[in-house]
Amino acid sequence: MPDERTQRVVLYSDFNCPFCYAMHEQLWELGLAGRVEWRGVQHAPYLPAPMAKWTGARDAKLRQEVSMVGRLAPALAIAVPRGKPNTRAAILTAASVLARDRRAGDALVRALSIAFWRDGSDLSDPVLLRNCAGVTEEDVLAVPAGILETVERWDEEWRQTGQSGVPLLVGAEGAQLVGFVPAAEVVRFVGQV
Repeated sequence: MPDERTQRVVLYSDFNCPFCYAMHEQLWELGLAGRVEWRGVQHAPYLPAPMAKWTGARDAKLRQEVSMVGRLAPALAIAVPRGKPNTRAAILTAASVLARDRRAGDALVRALSIAFWRDGSDLSDPVLLRNCAGVTEEDVLAVPAGILETVERWDEEWRQTGQSGVPLLVGAEGAQLVGFVPAAEVVRFVGQV
């Protein structure tokens, strides 16, 4: 019998990408989230922590992205945040929880996505991460052994796909599904595993 981990589709995703949020929620809605292994990557590692308010062209682009997601997924609850945060701390926190408990980790990934895309919360804030993860502030600030290496491996494997964007689903034998796509395509792709 194949290892359960090798049967999973991998989702490379960044919390501050509205298309990733839409894809993640679509997977939950379709009942496929349990068959997909979330891997956080920073597609914009230069973003500030704490999150800064965006104005001008950056704000207009963010509003355009959220509007596009709204057209592609009209039932999805999404709001325009005041900017985009650096997601390194959120990814490390999620990876730490996922390493201890897959179900709790999956729930945390979803909670953090919702906290940002519905409530506009700053995902670089250690207090927010602590509250969402149900851990102490020291746990958020102290990355457990091996977690940093895991997140660095995720990033390297994402870069080796030849894609620079997210969301990215990677299936058996390197098959890829790029971007937020219709539900039927996702079902077909994840169902092939």
